[in-house]
Amino acid sequence: MAGHNKWSKIKRQKAVTDGRRSKSWARITRDIMVASREGGGDTSMNARLALAVDKAKSENMPKDNIERAIKRGTGEIQSADYVEMTYEGFGPHGIAVFVEALTDNTNRTVADVRHLFSKFGGSLGTNGSVSFQFDRKGYFDIPAAGNDEMALFELVADAGAEDLVLEEGSFSVTCPVEAFGSVQNALDSAGVKVEESGLERIATTTSSLGGDELKAVLKLLERLEEHQDVQSVYSTLEMDDAAMEAIS
Repeated sequence: MAGHNKWSKIKRQKAVTDGRRSKSWARITRDIMVASREGGGDTSMNARLALAVDKAKSENMPKDNIERAIKRGTGEIQSADYVEMTYEGFGPHGIAVFVEALTDNTNRTVADVRHLFSKFGGSLGTNGSVSFQFDRKGYFDIPAAGNDEMALFELVADAGAEDLVLEEGSFSVTCPVEAFGSVQNALDSAGVKVEESGLERIATTTSSLGGDELKAVLKLLERLEEHQDVQSVYSTLEMDDAAMEAIS
């Protein structure tokens, strides 16, 4: 989780300053549609949908937009059929990259992703080529202000969390995917404000780069994240001070 809070906050700030809110809403809309298609439109019975709706609210997405996305997913409103895809490869200097996408045209998306890897000094690999370098985890970012570290640790640990770390003015909680719902319920019941939460792929080992090598990798990651079909991009790049300075 090294650098997770910094990375997340910088991405949120860039989304605002770069005027990318519409892109963020498009990603969330697709996630809501897929979640409601697979698990139904009731957030109380569909944890993935509840998470997507919470994310939409945190991004100030209008209620009508959320409801339309749910209806598109359940089939009440006709819409494109989105498919979940993952792509694995290597960026410049051996950095492993894992991409999650939702697309209505798999041929277009894989061609675009392959082109971006190639254009920015990387190569698209086969399924399984880098996935073993990432663990799927649930995470919660909680403001440190107003929260006692020991009390919060006991709360989330009892609910199944694995770790709690204070970083950049926030507590970062990680948990197994299967414990995400119980940790979320425990925080809600205790009235603990969560700044951001979700499911993420955490690199088991990372590599630090500097100078032009670092810039080359960041350029690929940024261009992948800008793609209309891409939901998330993960890498084994160490998010240290040099990387954060280059990003910000």
